[in-house]
Amino acid sequence: MFENLCTLPLQADVFTTALHPSEPLLTVGLASGHVETFRLHPSGAADDDDDADADASVLSDGRGSVDTAWRTRRHKGSCRCLAYGHDGRAMYSAGTDALIKCFDPMTGQVVSKASIPSTTAVPDAPTLLHVLNPLSLLLATDSGALHIVDLRDGGALGGRPAQTHYPHADYVSSMTPLPPSKESTSGFPKQWVSTGGTTLAVTDVRRGVLVRSEDQEDELLSSCFVPGLGPKRNRNNGVVAVGSGSGVLTLWDKGVWDDQQERIIVDGSKKGGGESIDAIVRVPQEMGLGKKLVCGVGDGSLRVVDLVRREVVASANLRHDDVEGVVSLGFDSANRLISAGGRTVKIWEELSELQGGGGQGGGGQGGGGQEDEEEDSEDEGEDDAKNGRKGKRAAESNSGEDDDSGDEDRVAEMKRRAKRRKEVKSRKLGPMGAHGILGFEGMD
Repeated sequence: MFENLCTLPLQADVFTTALHPSEPLLTVGLASGHVETFRLHPSGAADDDDDADADASVLSDGRGSVDTAWRTRRHKGSCRCLAYGHDGRAMYSAGTDALIKCFDPMTGQVVSKASIPSTTAVPDAPTLLHVLNPLSLLLATDSGALHIVDLRDGGALGGRPAQTHYPHADYVSSMTPLPPSKESTSGFPKQWVSTGGTTLAVTDVRRGVLVRSEDQEDELLSSCFVPGLGPKRNRNNGVVAVGSGSGVLTLWDKGVWDDQQERIIVDGSKKGGGESIDAIVRVPQEMGLGKKLVCGVGDGSLRVVDLVRREVVASANLRHDDVEGVVSLGFDSANRLISAGGRTVKIWEELSELQGGGGQGGGGQGGGGQEDEEEDSEDEGEDDAKNGRKGKRAAESNSGEDDDSGDEDRVAEMKRRAKRRKEVKSRKLGPMGAHGILGFEGMD
């Protein structure tokens, strides 16, 4: 179903990725605190032009190339979260230095920054960023807080968050917007589903936490909304697919949030539960492949799930890495699948398109463009990405020297997650958020 076009090596472990909504731009956030943006050339572009940029590394089949647009050390610690603005004109990052920054996605130049609030003397590190609509940026943290940041000032970051909610007793592991209701005048989402610990919750940007599910007795890690798969009497309602720590994909009917409706075993390799499903992405409808999901599994594999048949497509199993799990999945503006995990990013294209273009993609990769290896200065004026040297990097090899600080952060993060998974089964849900559906008229 998909074939690997190229493998992009990174200089440190990847924590997060973000894809521009309309341009072929991929941005990665690394454990070393660096943020790097790559330009993925259009699929099928001619690369035999004699005047082509010599610094652009061309794929082995001549179907495209990957350039580094800019690179900088954005945070003093890991870069945990990235998010493009609604129209792609702004970008946001958050790191373990308890800072959130807004910058130009084309140049990396910082526009504004703000501190992540904390209720204790210890800084509260971020776990997720998501731009819900042009006016609202969602920021989740280690403490379980979910902040709503107002973006009315041209997308720039202001002072303290406009609102703060606690939908879960544990950190928020995923956020998925729900489509607006028919009565919506803006056409933008105002509600979202989140997962955290062993519960699922629905929050409204105007009303706060509306509902929280029953304890699922399994850690919920990832989520994705799929339209047109509701119950027989309401097919257009849609479902939310949720990936768990035991390798099971659960389906939830939109509007029925107390408990899951169906289960699909994605990985049952281990007794008592399989590998965790850490990332989920829906296959774009315009690709004509039906209602399918791609699941990123903890063993480094990619599993394609047919939601109509309620089964894993056995012939479509892919491999991102032999050791590292998949931490991020997405489809770019050209409908190419992007997977990330460990120190690599892989780009995949639909197999039928590759065959039609005269051959399968190879493993070549490279990077050229503006690069900045200097750490951000405390002065905001020096926090911007600067023009620097250009250079290539060979595929399937690590570029640069080993980053000890990134390795230490990676080990600490793995221990933190492992400790939480051991504790989550015995932890009681705290008095945060609401329990049960509230009777609001016109609720999405």
